[in-house]
Amino acid sequence: MTKYILVAISLIVVSFSQAQEDSLKNAQIFKFGEILDYVNQAYVDDIDNKQLGEAAIVAMLEKLDPHSSYISKEDVRDANERINGSFVGIGIRFQILKDTLCVVATIPNGPSEKLGIQAGDKILKIEGESVAGIGLKNHQVRERLLGEMGSKVSVDIKRGKKKQLLPFTITRDRIPVHSVDSYYMINDRTGYIKLSSFSRTTASEIDESIRVLKEQGMKNLIFDLQNNGGGLLYAAKNVADQFLSGNKMIVYSEGRKQPRSQLKAGQKGRWEDGRLVILTNENSASASEIVSGAVQDWDRGLIIGRRTFGKGLVQRPINLSDGSQLRLTIARYYTPSGRFIQKPYDDLEAYRNDYMDRYLHGELSNQDSIKFADSLKHETRITKRTVYGGGGIMPDIFVPLDTTSLSDYYKSIIRGGYINTFALTYIEKNRNELKKQYPSFAEFKKADVCSTKLMKNFFDYVKKENPELKHNENEYKTSEQLLKTRIKAVLAQDLWGISEFYQIINTENDALQVALQTIESEAYLEKNLAP
Repeated sequence: MTKYILVAISLIVVSFSQAQEDSLKNAQIFKFGEILDYVNQAYVDDIDNKQLGEAAIVAMLEKLDPHSSYISKEDVRDANERINGSFVGIGIRFQILKDTLCVVATIPNGPSEKLGIQAGDKILKIEGESVAGIGLKNHQVRERLLGEMGSKVSVDIKRGKKKQLLPFTITRDRIPVHSVDSYYMINDRTGYIKLSSFSRTTASEIDESIRVLKEQGMKNLIFDLQNNGGGLLYAAKNVADQFLSGNKMIVYSEGRKQPRSQLKAGQKGRWEDGRLVILTNENSASASEIVSGAVQDWDRGLIIGRRTFGKGLVQRPINLSDGSQLRLTIARYYTPSGRFIQKPYDDLEAYRNDYMDRYLHGELSNQDSIKFADSLKHETRITKRTVYGGGGIMPDIFVPLDTTSLSDYYKSIIRGGYINTFALTYIEKNRNELKKQYPSFAEFKKADVCSTKLMKNFFDYVKKENPELKHNENEYKTSEQLLKTRIKAVLAQDLWGISEFYQIINTENDALQVALQTIESEAYLEKNLAP
Protein backbone atom coordinates (compact mmCIF):
# COMPACT_ATOMS: atom_id res chain seq x y z
CA MET A 1 0.00 0.00 0.00
CA THR A 2 2.85 2.34 0.93
CA LYS A 3 4.45 1.74 -2.48
CA TYR A 4 1.25 2.85 -4.27
CA ILE A 5 1.01 5.96 -2.10
CA LEU A 6 4.63 6.89 -2.94
CA VAL A 7 3.96 6.38 -6.67
CA ALA A 8 0.82 8.53 -6.42
CA ILE A 9 2.74 11.28 -4.59
CA SER A 10 5.49 11.13 -7.24
CA LEU A 11 2.91 11.51 -10.01
CA ILE A 12 1.32 14.45 -8.22
CA VAL A 13 4.75 16.13 -7.79
CA VAL A 14 5.60 15.56 -11.47
CA SER A 15 2.18 16.84 -12.57
CA PHE A 16 2.51 19.89 -10.33
CA SER A 17 6.02 20.59 -11.63
CA GLN A 18 4.84 20.26 -15.23
CA ALA A 19 1.87 22.51 -14.51
CA GLN A 20 4.21 25.15 -13.05
CA GLU A 21 6.45 24.91 -16.12
CA ASP A 22 3.48 25.22 -18.50
CA SER A 23 2.11 28.14 -16.53
CA LEU A 24 5.44 29.98 -16.69
CA LYS A 25 5.74 29.31 -20.43
CA ASN A 26 2.20 30.56 -21.09
CA ALA A 27 2.88 33.67 -19.01
CA GLN A 28 5.92 34.51 -21.15
CA ILE A 29 3.98 33.96 -24.37
CA PHE A 30 1.22 36.23 -23.05
CA LYS A 31 3.78 38.88 -22.09
CA PHE A 32 5.35 38.84 -25.55
CA GLY A 33 1.91 39.28 -27.16
CA GLU A 34 1.08 42.05 -24.71
CA ILE A 35 4.27 43.98 -25.55
CA LEU A 36 3.72 43.48 -29.28
CA ASP A 37 0.18 44.89 -28.93
CA TYR A 38 1.47 48.00 -27.14
CA VAL A 39 4.19 48.48 -29.79
CA ASN A 40 1.58 48.27 -32.56
CA GLN A 41 -0.76 50.66 -30.77
CA ALA A 42 1.65 53.33 -29.64
CA TYR A 43 5.05 53.16 -31.37
CA VAL A 44 6.13 56.33 -33.16
CA ASP A 45 6.71 54.73 -36.62
CA ASP A 46 5.08 52.03 -38.74
CA ILE A 47 5.71 48.47 -37.55
CA ASP A 48 6.86 45.43 -39.51
CA ASN A 49 5.46 42.66 -37.32
CA LYS A 50 7.16 39.90 -39.31
CA GLN A 51 10.55 41.54 -38.91
CA LEU A 52 9.99 42.08 -35.18
CA GLY A 53 8.85 38.49 -34.68
CA GLU A 54 11.83 37.00 -36.49
CA ALA A 55 14.25 39.26 -34.60
CA ALA A 56 12.69 38.03 -31.34
CA ILE A 57 13.12 34.39 -32.44
CA VAL A 58 16.78 34.93 -33.31
CA ALA A 59 17.44 36.69 -29.98
CA MET A 60 15.71 33.88 -28.06
CA LEU A 61 17.76 31.16 -29.75
CA GLU A 62 21.00 33.04 -29.10
CA LYS A 63 20.28 32.64 -25.39
CA LEU A 64 20.41 28.85 -25.79
CA ASP A 65 23.69 28.14 -27.58
CA PRO A 66 25.66 29.35 -30.62
CA HIS A 67 24.30 26.69 -32.97
CA SER A 68 20.53 26.68 -32.45
CA SER A 69 19.33 28.84 -35.32
CA TYR A 70 16.33 30.09 -37.26
CA ILE A 71 16.26 30.05 -41.08
CA SER A 72 13.68 32.18 -42.83
CA LYS A 73 11.44 30.70 -45.52
CA GLU A 74 13.40 32.61 -48.19
CA ASP A 75 16.72 31.12 -47.05
CA VAL A 76 15.69 27.50 -46.40
CA ARG A 77 16.36 26.32 -49.96
CA ASP A 78 19.88 27.74 -50.04
CA ALA A 79 20.65 26.42 -46.55
CA ASN A 80 19.59 22.88 -47.51
CA GLU A 81 21.42 22.64 -50.84
CA ARG A 82 24.76 21.46 -49.44
CA ILE A 83 23.00 19.05 -47.08
CA ASN A 84 20.71 17.59 -49.76
CA GLY A 85 23.55 17.28 -52.27
CA SER A 86 21.59 18.88 -55.10
CA PHE A 87 19.50 21.83 -56.24
CA VAL A 88 17.23 22.60 -59.20
CA GLY A 89 18.69 25.02 -61.73
CA ILE A 90 20.21 25.40 -65.18
CA GLY A 91 23.62 23.88 -64.40
CA ILE A 92 26.27 26.58 -64.71
CA ARG A 93 29.10 27.99 -62.63
CA PHE A 94 28.94 31.75 -63.02
CA GLN A 95 30.77 34.91 -62.05
CA ILE A 96 29.71 38.54 -62.32
CA LEU A 97 32.51 40.35 -64.12
CA LYS A 98 32.31 44.08 -64.89
CA ASP A 99 28.60 44.02 -64.15
CA THR A 100 28.06 41.18 -66.64
CA LEU A 101 26.90 37.65 -65.86
CA CYS A 102 29.57 35.29 -67.25
CA VAL A 103 29.41 31.51 -67.59
CA VAL A 104 32.62 30.13 -66.03
CA ALA A 105 31.70 26.50 -66.75
CA THR A 106 28.72 24.28 -67.43
CA ILE A 107 27.92 21.31 -65.19
CA PRO A 108 28.65 18.05 -67.08
CA ASN A 109 25.41 16.53 -68.42
CA GLY A 110 23.45 19.47 -67.03
CA PRO A 111 20.68 21.24 -68.98
CA SER A 112 22.92 24.14 -70.11
CA GLU A 113 25.68 21.89 -71.42
CA LYS A 114 23.14 19.76 -73.31
CA LEU A 115 21.86 22.87 -75.12
CA GLY A 116 25.36 23.94 -76.14
CA ILE A 117 25.93 26.80 -73.71
CA GLN A 118 29.69 27.26 -73.28
CA ALA A 119 32.24 28.58 -70.81
CA GLY A 120 32.90 32.23 -71.66
CA ASP A 121 29.31 32.96 -72.75
CA LYS A 122 27.76 36.13 -71.33
CA ILE A 123 24.11 36.06 -70.23
CA LEU A 124 22.74 39.52 -71.07
CA LYS A 125 19.00 38.85 -70.70
CA ILE A 126 16.88 36.56 -68.53
CA GLU A 127 13.21 36.22 -69.49
CA GLY A 128 13.66 39.16 -71.85
CA GLU A 129 14.87 41.46 -69.08
CA SER A 130 18.36 42.94 -69.33
CA VAL A 131 20.67 41.83 -66.51
CA ALA A 132 23.82 43.57 -67.78
CA GLY A 133 24.94 46.87 -66.33
CA ILE A 134 22.29 46.95 -63.59
CA GLY A 135 24.45 46.10 -60.57
CA LEU A 136 23.38 42.45 -60.53
CA LYS A 137 24.23 40.53 -57.34
CA ASN A 138 24.87 36.81 -56.90
CA HIS A 139 21.63 36.23 -54.95
CA GLN A 140 19.64 37.93 -57.73
CA VAL A 141 21.16 35.55 -60.30
CA ARG A 142 20.12 32.60 -58.16
CA GLU A 143 16.59 33.98 -57.77
CA ARG A 144 16.25 34.20 -61.55
CA LEU A 145 17.92 30.94 -62.56
CA LEU A 146 16.79 28.54 -59.82
CA GLY A 147 13.21 27.27 -59.85
CA GLU A 148 10.92 24.29 -59.89
CA MET A 149 11.90 20.98 -61.47
CA GLY A 150 10.93 20.95 -65.15
CA SER A 151 10.18 24.67 -65.35
CA LYS A 152 11.73 26.73 -68.14
CA VAL A 153 13.75 29.93 -68.26
CA SER A 154 14.79 31.86 -71.38
CA VAL A 155 18.22 33.53 -71.65
CA ASP A 156 19.91 35.59 -74.35
CA ILE A 157 23.64 35.01 -74.66
CA LYS A 158 26.50 36.95 -76.22
CA ARG A 159 29.19 34.65 -77.53
CA GLY A 160 32.65 35.92 -78.41
CA LYS A 161 32.64 38.84 -80.83
CA LYS A 162 29.31 37.96 -82.43
CA LYS A 163 26.88 40.88 -82.34
CA GLN A 164 23.76 38.76 -82.61
CA LEU A 165 22.53 37.40 -79.27
CA LEU A 166 21.87 33.65 -79.06
CA PRO A 167 18.47 32.75 -77.51
CA PHE A 168 18.16 29.61 -75.34
CA THR A 169 15.20 28.17 -73.46
CA ILE A 170 16.54 26.00 -70.64
CA THR A 171 14.50 23.39 -68.77
CA ARG A 172 15.59 23.40 -65.14
CA ASP A 173 16.79 20.08 -63.78
CA ARG A 174 18.32 18.62 -60.64
CA ILE A 175 21.98 19.64 -60.39
CA PRO A 176 24.29 17.66 -58.09
CA VAL A 177 26.29 19.49 -55.44
CA HIS A 178 29.33 17.32 -54.82
CA SER A 179 30.83 17.16 -51.36
CA VAL A 180 34.03 15.52 -52.65
CA ASP A 181 35.84 18.41 -54.32
CA SER A 182 38.86 16.44 -55.45
CA TYR A 183 40.41 12.99 -55.42
CA TYR A 184 43.61 11.95 -57.14
CA MET A 185 46.85 10.01 -56.75
CA ILE A 186 49.62 12.25 -55.39
CA ASN A 187 52.15 9.61 -56.42
CA ASP A 188 52.21 5.88 -57.18
CA ARG A 189 51.25 4.85 -53.62
CA THR A 190 49.40 7.71 -51.92
CA GLY A 191 45.89 8.90 -52.74
CA TYR A 192 44.20 12.13 -51.68
CA ILE A 193 40.51 12.98 -51.08
CA LYS A 194 39.23 16.49 -50.32
CA LEU A 195 35.82 16.54 -48.62
CA SER A 196 34.14 19.96 -48.29
CA SER A 197 30.93 18.99 -46.43
CA PHE A 198 28.82 16.08 -45.17
CA SER A 199 25.63 15.72 -47.24
CA ARG A 200 23.17 13.01 -48.25
CA THR A 201 25.39 12.02 -51.16
CA THR A 202 28.72 12.04 -49.26
CA ALA A 203 28.78 8.33 -48.43
CA SER A 204 28.40 7.24 -52.07
CA GLU A 205 30.89 9.89 -53.24
CA ILE A 206 33.53 8.70 -50.75
CA ASP A 207 32.88 5.07 -51.65
CA GLU A 208 33.40 5.80 -55.33
CA SER A 209 36.50 7.93 -54.70
CA ILE A 210 38.20 5.20 -52.67
CA ARG A 211 37.22 2.55 -55.25
CA VAL A 212 38.81 4.52 -58.09
CA LEU A 213 41.97 5.31 -56.13
CA LYS A 214 42.41 1.68 -55.07
CA GLU A 215 42.18 0.66 -58.71
CA GLN A 216 44.97 3.14 -59.39
CA GLY A 217 47.19 1.45 -56.80
CA MET A 218 46.51 3.41 -53.61
CA LYS A 219 48.26 2.00 -50.54
CA ASN A 220 48.04 5.15 -48.36
CA LEU A 221 45.17 7.63 -48.02
CA ILE A 222 45.32 11.30 -47.03
CA PHE A 223 41.77 12.45 -46.21
CA ASP A 224 41.48 16.24 -46.16
CA LEU A 225 38.91 17.76 -43.76
CA GLN A 226 40.57 21.17 -43.53
CA ASN A 227 37.92 23.93 -43.58
CA ASN A 228 35.11 21.34 -43.60
CA GLY A 229 32.40 22.83 -41.37
CA GLY A 230 30.41 19.60 -41.09
CA GLY A 231 26.87 18.62 -42.06
CA LEU A 232 24.75 15.53 -41.47
CA LEU A 233 25.47 13.27 -38.49
CA TYR A 234 24.64 10.10 -40.43
CA ALA A 235 26.95 11.16 -43.26
CA ALA A 236 29.76 11.41 -40.69
CA LYS A 237 28.86 7.95 -39.39
CA ASN A 238 28.97 6.48 -42.91
CA VAL A 239 32.31 8.09 -43.72
CA ALA A 240 33.88 6.85 -40.47
CA ASP A 241 32.47 3.39 -41.27
CA GLN A 242 34.67 3.32 -44.38
CA PHE A 243 37.71 3.36 -42.08
CA LEU A 244 36.63 1.36 -39.01
CA SER A 245 36.16 -2.41 -38.93
CA GLY A 246 33.70 -4.56 -37.01
CA ASN A 247 31.00 -2.86 -34.94
CA LYS A 248 33.18 -0.22 -33.31
CA MET A 249 31.34 2.75 -31.81
CA ILE A 250 31.72 5.88 -33.92
CA VAL A 251 29.85 8.41 -31.80
CA TYR A 252 27.20 8.57 -29.08
CA SER A 253 24.88 11.39 -28.11
CA GLU A 254 22.48 12.31 -25.34
CA GLY A 255 20.47 15.31 -24.18
CA ARG A 256 17.86 16.44 -21.64
CA LYS A 257 14.99 15.07 -23.75
CA GLN A 258 17.12 12.83 -25.95
CA PRO A 259 18.02 9.35 -24.64
CA ARG A 260 21.52 8.07 -25.26
CA SER A 261 21.96 7.01 -28.86
CA GLN A 262 24.97 5.16 -30.29
CA LEU A 263 26.11 5.00 -33.89
CA LYS A 264 28.41 2.08 -34.68
CA ALA A 265 30.34 0.81 -37.65
CA GLY A 266 28.74 -2.15 -39.34
CA GLN A 267 29.29 -2.06 -43.07
CA LYS A 268 32.43 -3.40 -44.69
CA GLY A 269 34.38 -0.24 -45.53
CA ARG A 270 36.66 0.18 -48.51
CA TRP A 271 39.55 1.49 -46.39
CA GLU A 272 39.58 -0.54 -43.18
CA ASP A 273 43.19 -1.48 -43.90
CA GLY A 274 45.98 0.67 -45.25
CA ARG A 275 47.62 3.75 -43.81
CA LEU A 276 45.34 6.71 -43.11
CA VAL A 277 45.97 10.37 -42.30
CA ILE A 278 43.21 12.93 -41.71
CA LEU A 279 44.03 16.63 -42.17
CA THR A 280 42.30 19.13 -39.89
CA ASN A 281 42.50 22.79 -38.95
CA GLU A 282 40.66 25.35 -36.84
CA ASN A 283 37.77 25.40 -39.34
CA SER A 284 37.17 21.63 -39.27
CA ALA A 285 33.96 21.30 -37.28
CA SER A 286 31.05 19.10 -36.24
CA ALA A 287 30.84 16.06 -38.55
CA SER A 288 34.55 16.53 -39.38
CA GLU A 289 35.30 16.21 -35.67
CA ILE A 290 33.13 13.10 -35.35
CA VAL A 291 35.14 11.34 -38.07
CA SER A 292 38.56 12.50 -36.90
CA GLY A 293 37.66 11.78 -33.26
CA ALA A 294 36.53 8.23 -34.03
CA VAL A 295 39.62 7.49 -36.15
CA GLN A 296 41.89 8.89 -33.43
CA ASP A 297 40.11 7.15 -30.54
CA TRP A 298 40.35 3.74 -32.25
CA ASP A 299 44.04 4.33 -33.16
CA ARG A 300 43.07 3.75 -36.79
CA GLY A 301 45.06 6.62 -38.30
CA LEU A 302 46.83 9.89 -37.60
CA ILE A 303 45.32 13.37 -37.33
CA ILE A 304 47.70 15.97 -38.78
CA GLY A 305 47.26 19.74 -38.81
CA ARG A 306 45.82 21.99 -36.11
CA ARG A 307 43.20 21.77 -33.37
CA THR A 308 39.67 21.59 -34.76
CA PHE A 309 36.85 24.06 -34.15
CA GLY A 310 35.23 22.40 -31.12
CA LYS A 311 31.54 21.83 -31.92
CA GLY A 312 30.03 18.96 -29.97
CA LEU A 313 26.33 19.82 -30.22
CA VAL A 314 23.74 18.05 -32.39
CA GLN A 315 21.02 20.05 -34.17
CA ARG A 316 17.69 18.72 -35.41
CA PRO A 317 16.06 20.54 -38.36
CA ILE A 318 12.38 21.27 -37.61
CA ASN A 319 10.19 22.56 -40.44
CA LEU A 320 7.80 25.31 -39.32
CA SER A 321 4.29 25.88 -40.63
CA ASP A 322 5.19 28.92 -42.79
CA GLY A 323 8.04 27.13 -44.61
CA SER A 324 10.81 28.48 -42.38
CA GLN A 325 13.02 26.15 -40.36
CA LEU A 326 14.31 25.81 -36.81
CA ARG A 327 17.61 24.04 -36.22
CA LEU A 328 17.49 23.21 -32.52
CA THR A 329 20.30 21.73 -30.43
CA ILE A 330 18.89 18.54 -28.94
CA ALA A 331 21.96 16.64 -27.70
CA ARG A 332 25.67 16.61 -27.01
CA TYR A 333 27.83 14.12 -28.84
CA TYR A 334 30.85 12.24 -27.52
CA THR A 335 33.72 10.43 -29.22
CA PRO A 336 34.24 6.69 -28.54
CA SER A 337 36.66 7.43 -25.66
CA GLY A 338 34.01 9.63 -24.02
CA ARG A 339 35.42 12.99 -25.09
CA PHE A 340 33.04 15.95 -25.23
CA ILE A 341 34.82 18.30 -27.61
CA GLN A 342 32.48 21.32 -27.48
CA LYS A 343 34.37 24.48 -26.54
CA PRO A 344 32.79 26.68 -23.81
CA TYR A 345 30.06 29.06 -24.97
CA ASP A 346 29.07 30.89 -21.79
CA ASP A 347 30.48 34.07 -23.33
CA LEU A 348 28.93 34.27 -26.81
CA GLU A 349 31.19 37.12 -27.97
CA ALA A 350 34.32 35.23 -26.90
CA TYR A 351 32.98 32.16 -28.70
CA ARG A 352 32.65 34.12 -31.93
CA ASN A 353 36.13 35.58 -31.51
CA ASP A 354 37.76 32.23 -30.76
CA TYR A 355 39.74 32.13 -34.01
CA MET A 356 41.30 35.55 -33.34
CA ASP A 357 42.03 34.56 -29.74
CA ARG A 358 43.82 31.42 -30.92
CA TYR A 359 45.84 33.51 -33.35
CA LEU A 360 46.76 36.18 -30.76
CA HIS A 361 47.70 33.58 -28.15
CA GLY A 362 50.06 31.91 -30.62
CA GLU A 363 48.16 28.62 -30.83
CA LEU A 364 48.09 28.56 -34.63
CA SER A 365 51.87 28.83 -34.83
CA ASN A 366 53.08 27.15 -31.64
CA GLN A 367 51.80 23.88 -30.20
CA ASP A 368 53.25 24.64 -26.75
CA SER A 369 50.76 27.51 -26.33
CA ILE A 370 47.88 24.99 -26.17
CA LYS A 371 47.14 23.93 -22.60
CA PHE A 372 44.64 21.26 -21.49
CA ALA A 373 43.47 20.56 -17.96
CA ASP A 374 44.10 17.05 -16.63
CA SER A 375 40.32 16.67 -16.26
CA LEU A 376 40.06 16.69 -20.08
CA LYS A 377 42.50 13.80 -20.49
CA HIS A 378 41.26 10.56 -22.10
CA GLU A 379 42.84 7.40 -23.52
CA THR A 380 42.45 5.90 -26.98
CA ARG A 381 40.63 2.59 -27.09
CA ILE A 382 43.38 0.26 -28.35
CA THR A 383 46.88 1.53 -27.55
CA LYS A 384 45.90 3.86 -24.67
CA ARG A 385 47.46 6.98 -26.16
CA THR A 386 46.57 10.24 -24.39
CA VAL A 387 43.99 12.46 -26.11
CA TYR A 388 42.04 15.47 -24.88
CA GLY A 389 38.46 16.74 -24.93
CA GLY A 390 37.05 20.20 -24.26
CA GLY A 391 37.54 22.35 -27.35
CA GLY A 392 38.16 20.35 -30.49
CA ILE A 393 40.29 17.42 -31.64
CA MET A 394 44.00 17.95 -30.98
CA PRO A 395 46.07 16.50 -33.85
CA ASP A 396 48.69 13.79 -33.36
CA ILE A 397 51.13 15.87 -35.41
CA PHE A 398 50.84 19.65 -35.18
CA VAL A 399 51.50 21.75 -38.30
CA PRO A 400 51.80 25.49 -37.62
CA LEU A 401 50.13 28.12 -39.76
CA ASP A 402 52.86 29.54 -42.00
CA THR A 403 52.47 33.30 -42.34
CA THR A 404 55.94 34.06 -43.73
CA SER A 405 54.60 34.43 -47.30
CA LEU A 406 51.56 36.53 -46.37
CA SER A 407 52.57 40.08 -47.24
CA ASP A 408 50.13 42.99 -46.98
CA TYR A 409 50.29 43.33 -50.76
CA TYR A 410 49.22 39.71 -51.25
CA LYS A 411 46.39 40.09 -48.70
CA SER A 412 45.10 43.17 -50.55
CA ILE A 413 45.05 41.23 -53.82
CA ILE A 414 43.12 38.37 -52.22
CA ARG A 415 40.61 40.68 -50.50
CA GLY A 416 39.99 42.50 -53.78
CA GLY A 417 39.18 39.26 -55.61
CA TYR A 418 41.56 40.25 -58.42
CA ILE A 419 42.90 36.74 -59.04
CA ASN A 420 39.47 35.31 -59.84
CA THR A 421 38.41 38.16 -62.10
CA PHE A 422 41.79 38.31 -63.84
CA ALA A 423 41.72 34.56 -64.53
CA LEU A 424 38.25 34.78 -66.05
CA THR A 425 39.24 37.77 -68.23
CA TYR A 426 42.52 36.16 -69.28
CA ILE A 427 40.90 32.85 -70.20
CA GLU A 428 38.14 34.61 -72.12
CA LYS A 429 40.77 36.20 -74.35
CA ASN A 430 43.15 33.23 -74.54
CA ARG A 431 41.02 30.08 -74.10
CA ASN A 432 41.75 28.55 -77.52
CA GLU A 433 45.44 29.37 -77.31
CA LEU A 434 45.68 27.87 -73.80
CA LYS A 435 43.90 24.69 -74.87
CA LYS A 436 46.33 24.30 -77.78
CA GLN A 437 49.33 25.00 -75.56
CA TYR A 438 48.12 22.63 -72.82
CA PRO A 439 45.96 19.88 -74.40
CA SER A 440 45.81 18.06 -71.05
CA PHE A 441 45.82 19.08 -67.41
CA ALA A 442 48.95 16.97 -66.84
CA GLU A 443 50.87 19.20 -69.26
CA PHE A 444 49.44 22.34 -67.65
CA LYS A 445 50.41 21.11 -64.18
CA LYS A 446 54.04 20.57 -65.17
CA ALA A 447 54.40 23.89 -67.00
CA ASP A 448 55.65 27.23 -65.68
CA VAL A 449 52.33 28.88 -66.51
CA CYS A 450 52.89 32.14 -64.64
CA SER A 451 55.51 33.56 -66.99
CA THR A 452 56.94 37.07 -66.78
CA LYS A 453 54.49 38.12 -69.50
CA LEU A 454 51.45 36.69 -67.70
CA MET A 455 52.46 38.30 -64.38
CA LYS A 456 52.89 41.66 -66.12
CA ASN A 457 49.37 41.26 -67.50
CA PHE A 458 48.17 40.50 -63.98
CA PHE A 459 49.84 43.53 -62.39
CA ASP A 460 48.55 45.78 -65.18
CA TYR A 461 45.07 44.39 -64.56
CA VAL A 462 45.26 45.06 -60.80
CA LYS A 463 46.55 48.59 -61.42
CA LYS A 464 43.68 49.27 -63.81
CA GLU A 465 41.09 47.88 -61.42
CA ASN A 466 42.48 49.65 -58.36
CA PRO A 467 44.98 52.48 -59.03
CA GLU A 468 45.31 53.02 -55.26
CA LEU A 469 46.80 49.53 -54.77
CA LYS A 470 50.43 50.28 -55.59
CA HIS A 471 52.72 47.48 -56.69
CA ASN A 472 55.20 46.67 -53.93
CA GLU A 473 58.14 44.72 -55.36
CA ASN A 474 59.60 43.71 -51.98
CA GLU A 475 56.28 42.37 -50.72
CA TYR A 476 55.65 40.69 -54.05
CA LYS A 477 58.95 38.82 -53.72
CA THR A 478 57.85 37.68 -50.26
CA SER A 479 54.60 36.26 -51.64
CA GLU A 480 55.73 35.44 -55.19
CA GLN A 481 55.46 31.65 -55.00
CA LEU A 482 52.14 31.77 -53.16
CA LEU A 483 50.66 34.29 -55.60
CA LYS A 484 51.79 32.40 -58.70
CA THR A 485 50.46 29.12 -57.32
CA ARG A 486 47.08 30.71 -56.57
CA ILE A 487 46.84 32.25 -60.06
CA LYS A 488 47.78 28.94 -61.69
CA ALA A 489 45.25 27.06 -59.55
CA VAL A 490 42.40 29.43 -60.44
CA LEU A 491 43.31 29.22 -64.14
CA ALA A 492 43.20 25.42 -63.82
CA GLN A 493 39.78 25.58 -62.16
CA ASP A 494 38.36 27.78 -64.90
CA LEU A 495 39.83 25.58 -67.65
CA TRP A 496 39.03 22.18 -66.10
CA GLY A 497 37.36 22.18 -62.66
CA ILE A 498 37.63 22.33 -58.87
CA SER A 499 39.56 19.06 -58.61
CA GLU A 500 42.34 20.49 -60.76
CA PHE A 501 42.37 23.61 -58.56
CA TYR A 502 43.31 21.45 -55.56
CA GLN A 503 45.95 19.54 -57.47
CA ILE A 504 47.75 22.84 -58.01
CA ILE A 505 47.07 24.67 -54.74
CA ASN A 506 48.02 21.63 -52.63
CA THR A 507 51.68 22.22 -53.46
CA GLU A 508 51.39 25.06 -50.91
CA ASN A 509 49.41 22.98 -48.38
CA ASP A 510 51.89 22.54 -45.52
CA ALA A 511 49.78 20.00 -43.62
CA LEU A 512 49.50 17.87 -46.76
CA GLN A 513 53.27 17.94 -47.29
CA VAL A 514 53.87 16.85 -43.67
CA ALA A 515 51.24 14.12 -44.06
CA LEU A 516 52.89 12.87 -47.25
CA GLN A 517 56.30 12.64 -45.56
CA THR A 518 54.80 10.89 -42.54
CA ILE A 519 52.54 8.38 -44.23
CA GLU A 520 55.32 7.15 -46.52
CA SER A 521 57.92 6.69 -43.76
CA GLU A 522 58.59 4.90 -40.49
CA ALA A 523 57.34 8.00 -38.67
CA TYR A 524 53.81 6.71 -39.26
CA LEU A 525 54.55 3.47 -37.38
CA GLU A 526 56.25 5.28 -34.51
CA LYS A 527 52.92 6.84 -33.46
CA ASN A 528 51.80 3.58 -31.81
CA LEU A 529 48.65 2.97 -33.82
CA ALA A 530 46.59 -0.21 -33.72
CA PRO A 531 47.97 -3.12 -35.78
